[in-house]
Amino acid sequence: MRTLAYGSWPSPVDAALAAAHDGRPEDVGFVGDEVWWTAPRPTEGGRRTLVRRHPDGREEPVLPPPWNVRSRVIEYGGRPWAVLMTGTGPLVLFVNFADQRLYAYRPGGEPQPLTPVSPVGGGLRWAEPQPRPERGEVWCVLEEFTGDGPTDVRRVLAAVPLDGSAADDRDAVRELTDDRHRFVTGPRVSPDGRHAAWLAWDHPRMPWDGTELLVAGIGPDGAFQEARTVAGGPQESIAQVDWAPDGALLYASDRTGWWNLYRDGSALCPRQEEFGGPLWKLGLRWFAPLDSGLIAVLHGRGAAGLGILDPETGEVVDAAGPWTEFAPTLAAHGERVVAVGAGPRSAYEVVELDAATGRARVIGAPHEDAVDPAYYPRPRIRTFTGPDGREIHAHVYPPHHPDCTAPGDELPPYVVWAHGGPTSRSPLVLDLEIAYFTSRGIGVAEVNYGGSTGHGREYRNRLREQWGVVDVEDCAAVALALADEGTADRGRLAVRGGSAGGWTAAASLATTDVYACGTVIYPILDLTGWGTGETHDFESRYLETLIGPYADVPGRYAERSPTEHADRVTVPFLLLQGLDDVICPPVQCERFLARMAGRGVPHAYIAFEGEGHGFRRAETMVRALEAELSLYAQVFGLNVPGVPNLELTK
Repeated sequence: MRTLAYGSWPSPVDAALAAAHDGRPEDVGFVGDEVWWTAPRPTEGGRRTLVRRHPDGREEPVLPPPWNVRSRVIEYGGRPWAVLMTGTGPLVLFVNFADQRLYAYRPGGEPQPLTPVSPVGGGLRWAEPQPRPERGEVWCVLEEFTGDGPTDVRRVLAAVPLDGSAADDRDAVRELTDDRHRFVTGPRVSPDGRHAAWLAWDHPRMPWDGTELLVAGIGPDGAFQEARTVAGGPQESIAQVDWAPDGALLYASDRTGWWNLYRDGSALCPRQEEFGGPLWKLGLRWFAPLDSGLIAVLHGRGAAGLGILDPETGEVVDAAGPWTEFAPTLAAHGERVVAVGAGPRSAYEVVELDAATGRARVIGAPHEDAVDPAYYPRPRIRTFTGPDGREIHAHVYPPHHPDCTAPGDELPPYVVWAHGGPTSRSPLVLDLEIAYFTSRGIGVAEVNYGGSTGHGREYRNRLREQWGVVDVEDCAAVALALADEGTADRGRLAVRGGSAGGWTAAASLATTDVYACGTVIYPILDLTGWGTGETHDFESRYLETLIGPYADVPGRYAERSPTEHADRVTVPFLLLQGLDDVICPPVQCERFLARMAGRGVPHAYIAFEGEGHGFRRAETMVRALEAELSLYAQVFGLNVPGVPNLELTK
C-alpha cells in the first residue's frame, strides 16, 4: 500500500476505457424465440446497431456501418425497430438516424426505404413500428414538420405500406388518428385485434405531469373509430398502456402520487413505490403481460427491480441476482421475460427471467471486467437533510484504490454530479466515468435532488417553479454535509452536470460560493432564449412548470439564468458542447461566454463537431473526460500523470 496524495493515484481506468464502455443495451424484444436489442458503438461514430442473439447464444450485429438504428421523434427518440417473420425469414423494420426514414431489410440484402423524404423543416420521422401483416402495413408514430421552426410539427399515428409504395409518395401513408393531440405514443392492439390503446398529451404538460389514455375501435377497413379517453388527465400521468391476454386494459398511473399498476381501473398492487417512470422516449416499458396472466414489472423506490406480479393476489416476487437496477425496457414471450439490468459492480446487460422457475441469467451483452474490479468505486446510498429539513437522496462514491491511500491529514476533493432531466435520476450502477475519478483519488457524489424521479410525485413536484433553487440548494447541501462530516475537503469541491445538470452546475457557480470550479456540459444557460424558441418542441413549454409561465413571471427567467449573472461566476470552469445539439443549442454557450469575456475568470470551451445532445463518439468522450480531469488537477493542485493539459483562458 503506497501513500500518495489524492488525485495522484495511478489508475488503469483511462478515458479511452471509460468511453469504450459508455452506453447500454436498449429496446429489447423477442423475434420468435430469439432476443434482439439495440446496442451502442462508440468507436463506430457513435452509432447504434441492432443485435440478434441466436438460439445457440451467439450474438450477431444485424446491420453493418454506417446504418444507425435510432429515431429522432421528440428528439429523444423512441423504439426504432420491429421484425416481421415471413416465410423467407425475418423482415427487419428500422429507423435510420441519418435520414429518419423507415426501412425494410432482409439480412443479406440491402435496406429498402418504406417512407419518403420531406424537404420541410425536420422532415418526416418515425418511431415504435408495429407490423400489421394482415393489412400489409406497419403502424407507427409519425412526426411531421410543417415548417422550418422547431415547433412547426404535428404528430399522428400512421400506417405505412410494407410494399414500399410510400417510399416516394407521402399520400400513400394512411393516418390512423387526427392531430388533435400534440404528442402520442404508439398504439397497442388488443389480443382480438378490435381495439387500439395509446397515450396522448398536450402543451404545456410534460408526460409526467398529465397524459390521457385513449382507446379506439379498429374497423374492418383498419380505420380507428370513436376514440375516447378512458383514464388520465391534466393531473394524472399514465406512463404505459398494454393489454392482458384476456383483453383487460393494463396501465401504470400515478393518480395516488405513485405510479402503480391498474387493470381496467382497479389497482393491482397499491404501494408507495414506482411501477412506472418519466416518458422521455416513446416505447419505454415498465411492465409486460405474460401469457399466463402474470405481469413482469419494474418497481421500487429509487432503484427499479425486476419482479413478477400476480394480479390475483397483488404479490410481487423479485428476480434473484446481482442486478439492483433495471432500465425501462421489457419484453415477454410465453413465460420468458427479457430486461436490461445492472448493479454497482456490473454494467447493464441483457437478462432473461424464467417466470415459471424464477431463474434469471445473463443472455446478452454480458458485463466483462475491463480492469481488475478492485479499482471499481464502492458507493454508499445516503440520505441528507436539506433546507427546511427536506430529505435529499444521493449516492456517494469515496476515492478508492486497492494499492493506494492518502496521507492521514489530507481530505479528498469531491465532485458533485447533477443529473440531467431534471425529471430523472442517477441510477446506482457501475459507471467507468465515475471510476475514472474515484480510482485516482477524487470522490463523486451523485445527487438525486428534489424533482428527481423514483420517490413519488410529491418529491418530483418539489422542482415546480423552483428550478435553479431547489436543485442548487440540494446539491450544495450534500457538498457541505460531506465537508462538515470530514468526508470531503471544503476547499476542493466541484460541481458537474450535463443538459439540465449543466444548468444546475452553472447556476450553482453563479449563486453559491460552495465550489472551487465546475464542469458544464451541453447546458441550458439562458432561460429566456431557451423558453422562447431556442429548443425543440417536446420541451418548448417545460419551463412553465419548472419556472412559471413566461408571460406571468418574465423577471424570474432573467433572475435565474446564469447568462444574466455571469459577473457572479468567479471560479474556473470547463464548458463542453456539441455543435449539432438542437435541444441545448451552442448559442446558449456562446451567449454566456460573451458575458464572461474580459472578466479574468480562467475557463475553457470545447465544442465538438458532429455531436448532438449527449456525446456518443469515443474520441469526444475521451477528450471531454481528460479535459475535466485536467481542470480539477489545476484548480485542486493535483499531480495527475499522463493527462493532457487543458489550457485555461481568461
